[in-house]
Amino acid sequence: MLEARNVSKYFGAVTALRDVDLQLWPGEVLGVVGDNGAGKSTLMKVLSGLYPPSKGSLHFDGNEVQFHSPRDARDLGIEMVYQDLALAGNMNIAENIYLGREPKRKVLGGLISLFDHKKGLQMAKDHLDNLKIQVKSVEQKVEELSGGQRQAVAIARSIAFQARVVIMDEPTAALAIKEVGKVLDMIVGLKDRGISVVIISHRMDDIFYVCDRVMALYHGANFSESHLKDTSRSEVIGWIMGTKENVRELAHDRVK
Repeated sequence: MLEARNVSKYFGAVTALRDVDLQLWPGEVLGVVGDNGAGKSTLMKVLSGLYPPSKGSLHFDGNEVQFHSPRDARDLGIEMVYQDLALAGNMNIAENIYLGREPKRKVLGGLISLFDHKKGLQMAKDHLDNLKIQVKSVEQKVEELSGGQRQAVAIARSIAFQARVVIMDEPTAALAIKEVGKVLDMIVGLKDRGISVVIISHRMDDIFYVCDRVMALYHGANFSESHLKDTSRSEVIGWIMGTKENVRELAHDRVK
């Protein structure tokens, strides 16, 4: 579905990514792990069109593509959910979901297009109902929502326009324990719809709950990867720390 081949990214004298490869298959959830500064977020911003690669190539559906902006990636169905969610707190849920891509109605004989508020509200309600996201009203302001509800709205926005790939940067980092499970179940629901998902996360529980495969970056380069069934939490934590040697079983691996 989506592939990066030998992708490097330079910021002046700083090398953020060095010859990174990534493959994402249809309907797969891929976890990307690594310590702070490993290049995870930079790679996701390259895949979503925010940064052009300094070297290497991107491929979508087997065809090489070049993104000049996130709009180019969105046009192909690649959506990014940033860690700060990028929601407008003073606007309601429906307005956030369709921000920049609002349903329009024609006035003055088609000379002017205006935001069709009624249609937008109904579309948002139907979309959230379809995703089983519960809110008081789609007219509720985002600033009034809990962290989990805001994350749900951000995810709902990402797939409102036939998304085929959704990239998420630390989707549960700032959530309460009860809300984490709801967001992870939403991610499983995306997979069930055939949407491919890439998740950056430091939480091993999240990785081992929703992902099919995990890859680790270390100092801006590929370090290791595996299907989840063929690895363990302690091994993946070792990759994050830069070792492929047998890591001693950690205490939380023994908790029943």
